[in-house]
Amino acid sequence: MSSEILSSLRSLMASHSPPLDALVVPSEDYHQSEYVSARDKRREFVSGFTGSAGLALITKNEARLWTDGRYFLQAIQQLSDEWTLMRMGEDPLLEVWMSDNLSEEANIGVDPWCVSVDTANRWGKAFAKKSQNLIPTTTDLVDEVWKSRPPSEMNPVLVHPLEFAGRSVSEKLTDLRAKLKQESVRGLVIAALDEVAWLYNIRGTDVAYCPVVHAFGIVTTDSAFLYVDKKKVSSEASDYFKGLGVEVKEYTDVISDVSLLASDKLFSSFSSKSEATKDMEIDSDQTDRLWLDPASCCYALYSKLDADKVLLQPSPLSLPKALKNPVELEGLKKAHVRDGAAVVQYLVWLDQQMQEVYGASGYFLEAEANKKKPTSETSKLTEVTVSDKLESLRAAKEHFRGLSFPTISSVGSNAAIIHYSPEPEACAEMDPDKIYLCDSGAQYLDGTTDITRTVHFGKPSAHEKECYTAVLKGHVALGNARFPKGTNGYTLDILARAPLWKYGLDYRHGTGHGVGSYLFVHEGPHQVSFRPSARNVPLQATMTVTDEPGYYEDGNFGIRLENVLVVNDAETEFNFGDKGYLQFEHITWAPYQVKLIDLKQLTREEIDWLNTYHLKCQNILAPFMSLTEMQWLKKATEPVSVSV
Repeated sequence: MSSEILSSLRSLMASHSPPLDALVVPSEDYHQSEYVSARDKRREFVSGFTGSAGLALITKNEARLWTDGRYFLQAIQQLSDEWTLMRMGEDPLLEVWMSDNLSEEANIGVDPWCVSVDTANRWGKAFAKKSQNLIPTTTDLVDEVWKSRPPSEMNPVLVHPLEFAGRSVSEKLTDLRAKLKQESVRGLVIAALDEVAWLYNIRGTDVAYCPVVHAFGIVTTDSAFLYVDKKKVSSEASDYFKGLGVEVKEYTDVISDVSLLASDKLFSSFSSKSEATKDMEIDSDQTDRLWLDPASCCYALYSKLDADKVLLQPSPLSLPKALKNPVELEGLKKAHVRDGAAVVQYLVWLDQQMQEVYGASGYFLEAEANKKKPTSETSKLTEVTVSDKLESLRAAKEHFRGLSFPTISSVGSNAAIIHYSPEPEACAEMDPDKIYLCDSGAQYLDGTTDITRTVHFGKPSAHEKECYTAVLKGHVALGNARFPKGTNGYTLDILARAPLWKYGLDYRHGTGHGVGSYLFVHEGPHQVSFRPSARNVPLQATMTVTDEPGYYEDGNFGIRLENVLVVNDAETEFNFGDKGYLQFEHITWAPYQVKLIDLKQLTREEIDWLNTYHLKCQNILAPFMSLTEMQWLKKATEPVSVSV
């Protein structure tokens, strides 16, 4: 199949005007999204690799795929012999490889809708060194080959009530326009799906796991537009937008309207020079600039503008979206309590099943299984059937709207594949003598969740305990950090790694990402990571961030522990430099498996923290527990101590 696709694409590359020496197929959609809808999975279609991050390159006689450390193992398993894996961080970058391996004046094609301004400009500069050319293709060549491409999603635009959003659209628009005035720009083109959803207080179901609608936005000093397939807009939603003074236009109108915006000829039927907008007006002699986020806006829209009249800066919506308002924070905390209850109920069920079906010693006892076999195919437990059970427990909770990403339910060596996604026909059976890692989350109307726990239902080895304990120590160290305001996630990342480094261990992924409020599970602009981009934005009070160190031993096991944290102001005895200090608050509630901890490796402070956290789990989750579940939870959260 892959060879036929490559052959068809190479034919189209040869007949393209001008002929193409190479074709780049990115993972992203027209909005530079991390998670895309089925019809936008072009890179997956051409390569067979299903990870969420990656870049495919097809030349006349080669096919290469670049991806990051989360996916190296998965890519090796999924790529056919025609493909060569390029490891980001180890192998040359795509633009470096192209410059070194393609001829001078080579033409390199890409769909300009699927590549960001940042990336296109970076490639363009790199290619120019050898007079190579980045060619925006007139159509997406992959779409021409993809005969069975899924149809467009036709899901309704949903209004997100103020009781969950916490801030009105008019407040958000007023703040945004103040920023436009501050930067002396006439308007902003909004491409990121979560920013459009957040600004207009709308949600949707166009992308699996992400409650967004395919839409663009344009906001000027006196008007606001939403570009969406109008068939998705009900009469109620239409009235909602009219009430806000937001003009709804067809999704495909965005390209012509960006051109009109550039020539100052884009007018809204709702536009009126109110007193509020008069204050926002900018002297047109002073500026003719428009604001685009070069990371989320596609090159196709940017190319319609005069580059000298564009402000290329991170979106002014990114930070306000990350700074949760009190209603969002309250919702996130409540959602995490319900979600923690579902995870504990799942562990209770799984513990019982592993003992009954496989003769496991269980969650609490350390002994090898007595090797029972399932009595039938239907009683057999697999990575998929158990994760389906977890989903059903979540689905019973208030405000549940779906999962926030495909559940990473992984046994033994599969747990070493960082973003492993089990498939029903090819997944592993549960094994009482192997580590089980479960990274999962849900979308609730009042918040998005993301939690990882790693457990063993048999007898873990001393090495597995040592590794789990190092991961736990890193997890606790980051969560307990206090740090001056202005500190970024690049600085804090070492706290989670230091206990692993002590043993010469590490992990190939970032330590933490922001989490949306019934939006994307991975939210910027901040992160806790070794990547230089983590230096860009300091952590601030009311942000959310995950705390998820891990360790992965290829072919054997994987360990990860993850909680969601909220950044709060900290009360410190002193205040050096009058900066003010910050600290973290855990909002995720589920026990850590004591059986996997080498308690002798924990300090007194770490043991006290563990006992306090476990007691909170007990108290917070109690209202959701049945009698049996509560007995299990009490046992799982019993205070621990180190016997001398």
